[in-house]
Amino acid sequence: MSYRVVLVLVLAAVAIALPAHAAAGGGAGPSLVGQLLFLIPLILIFYFLLIRPQQQQRKRHQQMVENIKRGDTIVTSGGLIGKVVKVADDELTIELADGVRVRSLRAMTADVRSKSEPVAAND
Repeated sequence: MSYRVVLVLVLAAVAIALPAHAAAGGGAGPSLVGQLLFLIPLILIFYFLLIRPQQQQRKRHQQMVENIKRGDTIVTSGGLIGKVVKVADDELTIELADGVRVRSLRAMTADVRSKSEPVAAND
């Protein structure tokens, strides 16, 4: 993703330098249409290189979090790896080792390593 950031920074620098260069020439500044023709592609580049991929990543994470079931092996954002023992609305109970259970927020799940077969709902 670093090449995208560099590309956007270069285009932003050109967007800033182009009107300043035209104004320094002593002639009339660039027309409004000329500025819009340069600004619209810049906005589109920002959208397709930065905003849209981030929205898609957030959507994939939300789906992953919603599909966590009892018995799944997950990794939390803190790096803890464990098996889901109980699923509540916004919380998960994770078994890290025998007899060691931790409550975690669903949103703090970084990855689901292995999905299990659906388990009966009775605790």
